[in-house]
Amino acid sequence: MCSLARHLAPNADLTAPLTATALVAQARALADLDAVQLKPLRGKRLALFTMTPGDEGQRDFVTAATALGAQVSLVAPGLDESSSAEQIDAVARLLSELYDAIECQHLPEALVRRIAQGARIPVFFGLAMPGHPTAALTKDLGASLPPALRRCRILQAALVLSVNR
Repeated sequence: MCSLARHLAPNADLTAPLTATALVAQARALADLDAVQLKPLRGKRLALFTMTPGDEGQRDFVTAATALGAQVSLVAPGLDESSSAEQIDAVARLLSELYDAIECQHLPEALVRRIAQGARIPVFFGLAMPGHPTAALTKDLGASLPPALRRCRILQAALVLSVNR
């Protein structure tokens, strides 16, 4: 099920054509194989890095990740656009020691890019947010699944391909 994972680099563009194809294929596999029972992310620790807790994107991320067996921690960033490069790199290194991946939501893009540069783990920028480009991939899963479940499977596929390498 995770054989496609080795083809996905950390912090890869999940909307690039080849990656999007792998993502949809993984989502189909997760839909076909009861992913909730398989728990492919059991033992993985994910950080949800946000300044605005409790919205739809966060609920979707936590639901998708925990259904695969991952543990999700809500982490207040303590960083902003005025943080020094050294501070951001230090936080990114620390997060890399504590977690297997980071989902950043409601943070400035420049800050997320800097975190991704300093981290040694996958860093997502609003992966579970409704406007993320991967949301458009749900149409490729067909209409047999409800829209919310298709979105969940795409999120899960991105996590499996990125984290379970």
